[in-house]
Amino acid sequence: MGEAIRDVVSRLVKVVREQSGTQSNAQNETLALLERCGPVSIATLAVRRAVTHQTMRLIVQKLVEQGLVTLTVDNEDRRAWVVDLTDTGRAQTAQARDARSQWLTEQLLTKTSREERAVLETAVRTLNKLID
Repeated sequence: MGEAIRDVVSRLVKVVREQSGTQSNAQNETLALLERCGPVSIATLAVRRAVTHQTMRLIVQKLVEQGLVTLTVDNEDRRAWVVDLTDTGRAQTAQARDARSQWLTEQLLTKTSREERAVLETAVRTLNKLID
């Protein structure tokens, strides 16, 4: 059952991103992570995204150039930098999330019955227990 759930969730994420026009890439994944966890160091981002510090530094630099994140010196470790979303970065991340949610909601309403949606609501609660 574990593999079946992993497979369907993975495929669902891919289809939702494709159909909503919000393709995944390293920059978008980093923005989404910042939205979830708030301002963090480049090192923390690298660990959470499972990439090297150098790779994350390059991703962050591109996001800075696009005006999507800011870099400030860490108050606790003056050698480190803290990355945070700008208002533009927040808006772009929210827009992508909303597009994905809207597409998925439309699919659920047109392709599933009320009973199936109730089962899915229960499944979501159950899956959340695995990650909380």
